[in-house]
Amino acid sequence: MDETADPVELGVQLLARLEHAELSLAEVIDRIETITTHPETTRAILEEAEKRGHITREGDTVKPAGGQFLGFESEVVSRDGDFECRRCGASISTGYFMKLEAGEHGPFGSSCIRKVTGRE
Repeated sequence: MDETADPVELGVQLLARLEHAELSLAEVIDRIETITTHPETTRAILEEAEKRGHITREGDTVKPAGGQFLGFESEVVSRDGDFECRRCGASISTGYFMKLEAGEHGPFGSSCIRKVTGRE
């Protein structure tokens, strides 16, 4: 993750790009935890994403508004190196990074990048 990026803005932009029809609140928090595990920041991300219309919440169900999906050709870049996946913690030699307006977010392994964005 870009250490200079505002975690709330980065989280909101991540939620705006989800390709799922709906997710449980636990699944959304799994995505947010790639940015922060701080409860107040997590809450701020959810509230701001809902306020901006990127998600709707009904109990424990979250529905992304969709329509702003990541372009894997232009907005996800891969780099070779020694990385640790931000989602699962696995050691990876190819890291995938999301290029969001608020900053770069990653690295992720090949299966975790698909999981986080909703391609899987």
